[in-house]
This record gives sequence, structure tokens and C-alpha cells, in this order.
Amino acid sequence: MPPAQPSLSPENAAIIQLTRKDFVSDQEVRWCPGCGDYSILAQTQKQMPDFGVPRENIVFISGIGCSGRLPYYMNTYGFHTIHGRAPTLATG
Repeated sequence: MPPAQPSLSPENAAIIQLTRKDFVSDQEVRWCPGCGDYSILAQTQKQMPDFGVPRENIVFISGIGCSGRLPYYMNTYGFHTIHGRAPTLATG
């Protein structure tokens, strides 16, 4: 017998289950071959659906450098800031 599906409360009935593909942007990834940033991006995109947070409530904030391109590759909101300003921007 298959397991019973959990019943959703009325306010959560319209929640759409997100997948990894929902967090993949249409931007070409421009990192050097063999860069570890690919792995971080892939794992971030894989894990984001597990949090159950709608994409419109997620912001990725980055600084300068190759890893700073991460917000471009996530299908969420994002900011690419200048040197040393990412923590300040993230805290408001």
C-alpha cells in the first residue's frame, strides 16, 4: 500500500514543488574548466528546492572575483557588489 500523502493546510495548498531546474538560469557559465565553483553552483542548485522557500524570497549576494558570478547563474534575485561591500549589502 502506498504511503498516505500529507494533507496541506489551506494556506499551503497552492505551494508548487520546486526542482533543481527552477534554480538554473539561462546564463552561460563562464568559469575555467576544472574550477571548483562549478561544484558549488551545482550543489547549491540541487539543495535549494529542499528549503521550500519561493524563488522570489531568495537573494544571492556576491562580491568580486570569479565566484562573484554566482548570482547570474541562479534563477533568483541577486546582487553583484564591489570589494568588501557584500556583507553590508546583505545586512541592509
